[in-house]
Amino acid sequence: MTTPPLPQKPVGPTLELPADLELIYANLARIAHSPSDIVIDFAHLLPGEARAKIRSRVVMTPLSAKLLVKALAENIGRYEAAFGEINVPNNTSLADNLFKPFQGPPPESPKE
Repeated sequence: MTTPPLPQKPVGPTLELPADLELIYANLARIAHSPSDIVIDFAHLLPGEARAKIRSRVVMTPLSAKLLVKALAENIGRYEAAFGEINVPNNTSLADNLFKPFQGPPPESPKE
């Protein structure tokens, strides 16, 4: 008789999701670093606005940041396998497209 395989233990710690955790939507991020930390500020920039208030700041070690980059790349790969490639314009860098400040419409010329 064959014994059934044992269930695999989850990798890493169990995460607890507090009921009162606030959801933050960000469409703008600013990244900075020191020799010992990587700092990511997240903000939400509304169309037509020139200023965005930082809504959340995440500080992590360079190792943790590199592991986050790896995990994001793996998840984006799975997302694209399921839903199709995410197209990024070729004429500018990814950072320019995602994290540049909003450029509002040009000022109107004075009426004569």
